[in-house]
Amino acid sequence: MTEDNADDRPKGEERSGLGGWFSHLLALPGEALAYATGKWKAMNASHDMLEKAEPLSLPDGSVVKLKEAWLKLEAVSADDADTSAPASGEPEAPAWSPDERMLIERIRKDTAEANRNNVTRTEAYRNVYFHSPELHWALLAHLVSRNGGWNMTDLQGEWLPRLLADHQRRDVFLFLERANSLIFADAYPQLLLYQWSRSLGRSLFHLLPAFGVSRFMTPVWKQFWRERDSALLTTSLIVNEQHFIEGRVVQSPYFDQRVLHTLFFGLQSLLQLNGVFFPYGSEDKEHGGCGELRLAGLILESFRDLEERIEFGKRLYAMLFGVPAVFEGARSFAAAVKHTGSRSDYAPHLFEGVRRGAPKRVYEEKLLGGRLKPGADRIYSPLLPSAWKDHPMDPVEPGDWFQKVDQVARYFRELPLPRSFEITNEYGLMLSKLELAVLASQRGEKPGEGWEAGDGRV
Repeated sequence: MTEDNADDRPKGEERSGLGGWFSHLLALPGEALAYATGKWKAMNASHDMLEKAEPLSLPDGSVVKLKEAWLKLEAVSADDADTSAPASGEPEAPAWSPDERMLIERIRKDTAEANRNNVTRTEAYRNVYFHSPELHWALLAHLVSRNGGWNMTDLQGEWLPRLLADHQRRDVFLFLERANSLIFADAYPQLLLYQWSRSLGRSLFHLLPAFGVSRFMTPVWKQFWRERDSALLTTSLIVNEQHFIEGRVVQSPYFDQRVLHTLFFGLQSLLQLNGVFFPYGSEDKEHGGCGELRLAGLILESFRDLEERIEFGKRLYAMLFGVPAVFEGARSFAAAVKHTGSRSDYAPHLFEGVRRGAPKRVYEEKLLGGRLKPGADRIYSPLLPSAWKDHPMDPVEPGDWFQKVDQVARYFRELPLPRSFEITNEYGLMLSKLELAVLASQRGEKPGEGWEAGDGRV
């Protein structure tokens, strides 16, 4: 709202909007001290958990064997090496038996059914992991997919509809949906093919080309079938999926112009909206804690950087499976709490999935120091079906990203543990920054167009 029409605003609303802004300013010294204290505690907590860590490794011998297999693929011409299925979904020279064709069609059907939306994808990943816990990537994907769902519903939640216009929020949703649905469409058939191989007692990875999977993954799965090295498989899947979306999403002219180069996306690092958080435990009530969920996680600085995304995924994986406290807590959370897309899944003390009343024209401050103020309503974080309708997936662009070993070799040297990953305090700061951005916009600038649509699906 501009200064020109500020007089049209009810006096009570004017006072509440400006009051929220000034109360934030007045609280800054106290919040700064609380943040510094929380930062110190987080570093100590990370240090204590790292002392009990069991670092993951990538065996040199296994990596060498994979590199040799990939080198052989380099010798194959691009035309002969392209294992992507054409529009019909079949390889150009079908060589599958009737039983194999039936299995291929079943996996395709199961994948399409589970790829309807973020909630169904997230549940599918969870089912795979708890059925086949050696597939570490499935648990990592489940938890990252939860974060993807929370990011999607944030676009229709308490704050972002006041900062972004309707078309901006829809573009960001489509970006998130496309990236996540593409990864699922590529990875889920691989996971199912492994489970069918286990069930039938024989390797079925010669069928990977039927699903358009990069030739990069065929020697990986064949080696995993023999050696069961979960860390090497997970690293390979991280490398594969990020390359898979690089040309199809990150370098897409549509998303590059409408999402990645927008002011909002540029501000994500400042507001820390591009973090991935794993709920892993609760504060100890006996020592002054409130029993609220604790978060481990990392902040991704630049989504547009392929190498950074891959290294980010590797650090998340090293933290999740290398730090016992994080693994045990996050795994228990995944097993016990059904994903809805609402942040109330992990923080019901802060968020609510159903709004109690119509949103007020002028936002009233709810947070102080990353916690709800006494008497304040919880932050609205809708369930996914309330925020977004299912978006039918467009066809996957054909092509194989893998060309040379040099593209991937550097990613198979180590799985480094992050030095600091206890992020509960940072998360509280992120919420405060976002609320402050809303209060600032009310102080003298027009809120995002169409913010009243925050309750409705688009």
